[in-house]
Amino acid sequence: MNLDERPTSPAEVQHAGLSGVASPTAVIDLGAFLANAREMRQRAGDLPIRLASKSIRVRGLIERLLYQDGFAGVLAYSAAEALWLVEHGVRDVVVAYPTVDRATLAAVSANETAAAEIAFMVDLPEHVRLVAAAVGEFPLRVAIDVDCSLRVGPVSIGAHRSSVRSVEDAERLAALVASTEGLQLSGLMFYDAQVAGVQDTSSAVRLMKRASLADLARRRRRVVAAVSRHGALDFVNAGGTGSLHLLRDDPVVTDLAAGSGLFTPTLFDGYDGARLHPAAFFVSPVVRKPADDVVVAFAGGYAASGPAGRSRVPSVAFPQGLRPFGQEGVGEVQTPLRGEAARSMELGDLIWFRHAKAGEMCERFDEVVLLEQGQVVGRLPTYRGEGKNFG
Repeated sequence: MNLDERPTSPAEVQHAGLSGVASPTAVIDLGAFLANAREMRQRAGDLPIRLASKSIRVRGLIERLLYQDGFAGVLAYSAAEALWLVEHGVRDVVVAYPTVDRATLAAVSANETAAAEIAFMVDLPEHVRLVAAAVGEFPLRVAIDVDCSLRVGPVSIGAHRSSVRSVEDAERLAALVASTEGLQLSGLMFYDAQVAGVQDTSSAVRLMKRASLADLARRRRRVVAAVSRHGALDFVNAGGTGSLHLLRDDPVVTDLAAGSGLFTPTLFDGYDGARLHPAAFFVSPVVRKPADDVVVAFAGGYAASGPAGRSRVPSVAFPQGLRPFGQEGVGEVQTPLRGEAARSMELGDLIWFRHAKAGEMCERFDEVVLLEQGQVVGRLPTYRGEGKNFG
């Protein structure tokens, strides 16, 4: 069921296998999800895609893709999550963000399989010392997160994350890791947030992206060469959904990271050259009708992280033409919507919403309902449905 094939009237929505839904329910269009996976693999060329788990947060979907050609390994967002995934059979997990979870670090070091399969991210000497202090029976693998922002004079364009900005910074930290007992230098990560995470909304944005990519290609090559002097690297990770096709030919990159494109939330609607389809929705029933052209959904106020604003709130995908009231917006326990489509709607009819960011939606639901060609073909627990909350 592609976006264009979604039911076109409230009556048809009820026949999509979701009749009787009384509270908000997460829905994954499995056909669109798998089509997005194929599109992303094609854009990545010969490089494998490391799945960004925070953009999915459904173990069953992660595992399904890991068995397909073109996908290999996971980019986790939590140390505890990484250990949990490995305990369930997932292999080659890189924790994308530094951790101060000493208990999990110690648990990984006590588990031979986990220690061999998980790499922890660092960008400060303090991170290195913290990880080293947790080492027990087995050594811990460490990767270095390199700042990828574009510097234009005093201005930094990109994410504020790593303190490793220069080739010299990277080599100093690599030397520290390599000389620290119990640690193994395993990889490098380069996340180009200002390219992969920014919509192509103007010629200025496109110009910024071209300049950033050229700068990064030079820096990445020099950093890899310098760090490799201190140990053989298992991986050099880069990219995101929005930059797969732009990094596929970089000879020093071994795998590309991506995840959001699989769900294609609203923040991914404005990218050049990406033939992706909305695949993740939540449906909420109509519980009030205070006027002929107004319906009230049970809920809908699932705002996404990032700067507050209209781009971070869910949007109505179906029926088309419904819009929230400016003075109320989308609400935690009710969302009033106005539009001509409301006139034909009744209590219990479903409103389909799209979330602004990908995996964050799954923190609201215990399971996702899988739809294929308008029919329910299965259900999978989210991380929350498996009793896990990794932040």
